[in-house]
Amino acid sequence: MTVRPFVPYSDKRLRTTAEPVAAVTETVRMIWDDMVETMDAMPGYGLAAPQIGIMMRLAVVDCSDKRGQAVKMANPEVLHASTQMRKHEEASPNLPGISAVIERPRAVTVRFLNEDEGVEEKDFVGLWATSVQHQIDHLNGKMFVDHLSPLRRKMLVAKAEKLRGRA
Repeated sequence: MTVRPFVPYSDKRLRTTAEPVAAVTETVRMIWDDMVETMDAMPGYGLAAPQIGIMMRLAVVDCSDKRGQAVKMANPEVLHASTQMRKHEEASPNLPGISAVIERPRAVTVRFLNEDEGVEEKDFVGLWATSVQHQIDHLNGKMFVDHLSPLRRKMLVAKAEKLRGRA
Protein backbone atom coordinates (compact mmCIF):
# COMPACT_ATOMS: atom_id res chain seq x y z
CA MET A 1 0.00 0.00 0.00
CA THR A 2 1.11 3.52 -0.77
CA VAL A 3 0.27 6.96 0.56
CA ARG A 4 -0.60 8.92 -2.56
CA PRO A 5 -0.04 12.68 -3.08
CA PHE A 6 -3.04 15.00 -3.30
CA VAL A 7 -3.73 17.07 -6.39
CA PRO A 8 -3.83 20.85 -5.72
CA TYR A 9 -7.09 22.80 -5.63
CA SER A 10 -6.30 24.37 -9.00
CA ASP A 11 -6.17 20.94 -10.72
CA LYS A 12 -9.09 20.66 -13.18
CA ARG A 13 -9.67 17.01 -12.20
CA LEU A 14 -11.21 18.22 -8.94
CA ARG A 15 -13.86 19.98 -11.05
CA THR A 16 -14.55 16.99 -13.31
CA THR A 17 -17.10 14.22 -12.80
CA ALA A 18 -15.34 10.91 -12.20
CA GLU A 19 -16.00 7.92 -14.46
CA PRO A 20 -18.19 5.01 -13.26
CA VAL A 21 -16.48 1.78 -12.27
CA ALA A 22 -17.58 -1.17 -14.42
CA ALA A 23 -16.32 -3.90 -12.06
CA VAL A 24 -14.35 -4.35 -8.87
CA THR A 25 -11.01 -5.55 -10.23
CA GLU A 26 -7.67 -6.18 -8.54
CA THR A 27 -6.64 -2.69 -9.68
CA VAL A 28 -9.69 -1.17 -7.97
CA ARG A 29 -8.89 -3.09 -4.78
CA MET A 30 -5.28 -1.81 -4.85
CA ILE A 31 -6.51 1.76 -5.36
CA TRP A 32 -8.91 1.38 -2.43
CA ASP A 33 -6.06 0.07 -0.25
CA ASP A 34 -3.90 3.07 -1.20
CA MET A 35 -6.83 5.39 -0.53
CA VAL A 36 -7.35 3.98 2.98
CA GLU A 37 -3.62 4.30 3.68
CA THR A 38 -3.65 7.90 2.37
CA MET A 39 -6.81 8.77 4.35
CA ASP A 40 -5.31 7.38 7.56
CA ALA A 41 -2.07 9.30 6.98
CA MET A 42 -3.90 12.66 6.70
CA PRO A 43 -5.62 11.85 9.15
CA GLY A 44 -9.12 12.21 7.76
CA TYR A 45 -12.58 10.64 7.65
CA GLY A 46 -12.82 9.97 3.94
CA LEU A 47 -11.21 10.20 0.54
CA ALA A 48 -12.43 10.20 -3.05
CA ALA A 49 -10.24 8.97 -5.91
CA PRO A 50 -10.17 12.33 -7.79
CA GLN A 51 -8.42 13.88 -4.77
CA ILE A 52 -5.38 11.80 -5.64
CA GLY A 53 -5.80 12.24 -9.38
CA ILE A 54 -7.66 9.01 -10.19
CA MET A 55 -10.78 9.79 -12.17
CA MET A 56 -12.84 6.79 -11.04
CA ARG A 57 -15.98 6.83 -8.89
CA LEU A 58 -14.23 5.33 -5.85
CA ALA A 59 -14.50 6.53 -2.26
CA VAL A 60 -13.54 5.35 1.20
CA VAL A 61 -14.86 6.53 4.57
CA ASP A 62 -13.88 5.66 8.11
CA CYS A 63 -15.37 7.67 10.96
CA SER A 64 -14.86 4.95 13.56
CA ASP A 65 -13.20 5.68 16.89
CA LYS A 66 -10.56 3.09 16.08
CA ARG A 67 -9.35 2.89 12.50
CA GLY A 68 -9.84 -0.22 10.44
CA GLN A 69 -13.58 0.13 9.76
CA ALA A 70 -13.28 1.74 6.31
CA VAL A 71 -16.23 1.37 3.98
CA LYS A 72 -14.98 1.04 0.39
CA MET A 73 -17.43 2.19 -2.26
CA ALA A 74 -17.57 2.19 -6.05
CA ASN A 75 -20.20 4.32 -7.80
CA PRO A 76 -21.83 5.56 -4.57
CA GLU A 77 -25.13 7.37 -4.94
CA VAL A 78 -27.48 8.86 -2.36
CA LEU A 79 -30.88 7.18 -2.53
CA HIS A 80 -32.44 9.04 0.39
CA ALA A 81 -31.41 12.00 2.53
CA SER A 82 -33.04 13.02 5.79
CA THR A 83 -34.75 16.38 6.07
CA GLN A 84 -33.01 16.93 9.39
CA MET A 85 -29.78 18.80 8.81
CA ARG A 86 -26.43 18.68 10.63
CA LYS A 87 -23.62 21.22 10.67
CA HIS A 88 -20.01 20.07 10.71
CA GLU A 89 -16.66 21.69 10.07
CA GLU A 90 -15.24 20.31 6.83
CA ALA A 91 -11.83 20.55 5.18
CA SER A 92 -9.90 19.01 2.32
CA PRO A 93 -6.25 18.07 1.83
CA ASN A 94 -6.60 19.55 -1.67
CA LEU A 95 -7.08 22.97 -0.06
CA PRO A 96 -4.92 22.72 3.09
CA GLY A 97 -5.08 25.17 5.94
CA ILE A 98 -8.74 26.10 5.74
CA SER A 99 -12.07 24.70 6.87
CA ALA A 100 -15.68 25.80 7.01
CA VAL A 101 -18.89 24.74 8.69
CA ILE A 102 -21.13 23.06 6.10
CA GLU A 103 -24.74 21.98 6.62
CA ARG A 104 -25.79 18.64 5.11
CA PRO A 105 -28.51 16.05 5.72
CA ARG A 106 -27.96 14.27 9.04
CA ALA A 107 -28.57 10.82 7.54
CA VAL A 108 -28.36 9.30 4.06
CA THR A 109 -29.01 5.94 2.45
CA VAL A 110 -26.34 5.18 -0.14
CA ARG A 111 -26.18 2.47 -2.81
CA PHE A 112 -22.75 1.38 -4.01
CA LEU A 113 -20.73 -1.50 -5.35
CA ASN A 114 -18.79 -3.06 -2.46
CA GLU A 115 -15.53 -4.99 -2.21
CA ASP A 116 -17.30 -8.26 -3.03
CA GLU A 117 -18.80 -6.73 -6.22
CA GLY A 118 -22.22 -6.77 -4.58
CA VAL A 119 -24.64 -3.88 -4.76
CA GLU A 120 -25.08 -2.67 -1.20
CA GLU A 121 -27.44 -0.16 0.36
CA LYS A 122 -26.20 1.30 3.63
CA ASP A 123 -27.51 3.92 6.03
CA PHE A 124 -25.01 6.50 7.28
CA VAL A 125 -25.75 8.87 10.16
CA GLY A 126 -23.94 11.84 11.69
CA LEU A 127 -20.25 12.18 10.84
CA TRP A 128 -20.43 9.08 8.60
CA ALA A 129 -23.23 10.73 6.55
CA THR A 130 -21.30 14.00 6.32
CA SER A 131 -18.17 12.22 5.11
CA VAL A 132 -20.01 10.10 2.53
CA GLN A 133 -21.74 13.18 1.09
CA HIS A 134 -18.42 15.08 1.04
CA GLN A 135 -16.81 12.22 -0.95
CA ILE A 136 -19.73 11.95 -3.39
CA ASP A 137 -19.39 15.70 -3.98
CA HIS A 138 -15.75 15.10 -4.98
CA LEU A 139 -16.84 12.37 -7.40
CA ASN A 140 -19.20 14.90 -8.97
CA GLY A 141 -16.51 17.58 -9.36
CA LYS A 142 -17.64 19.60 -6.35
CA MET A 143 -15.73 20.65 -3.22
CA PHE A 144 -16.91 21.66 0.24
CA VAL A 145 -16.17 25.34 -0.48
CA ASP A 146 -18.81 25.20 -3.24
CA HIS A 147 -21.42 25.06 -0.47
CA LEU A 148 -20.35 28.54 0.69
CA SER A 149 -21.30 31.96 -0.59
CA PRO A 150 -19.07 33.17 -3.45
CA LEU A 151 -17.48 35.81 -1.19
CA ARG A 152 -16.73 33.37 1.65
CA ARG A 153 -15.34 30.83 -0.86
CA LYS A 154 -13.09 33.45 -2.48
CA MET A 155 -11.75 34.54 0.93
CA LEU A 156 -10.98 30.97 2.05
CA VAL A 157 -9.33 30.00 -1.24
CA ALA A 158 -7.19 33.16 -1.10
CA LYS A 159 -6.19 32.27 2.47
CA ALA A 160 -5.23 28.72 1.40
CA GLU A 161 -3.18 30.08 -1.51
CA LYS A 162 -1.40 32.47 0.84
CA LEU A 163 -0.63 29.62 3.26
CA ARG A 164 0.60 27.46 0.38
CA GLY A 165 2.92 30.27 -0.75
CA ARG A 166 4.63 30.16 2.65
CA ALA A 167 5.24 26.43 2.48
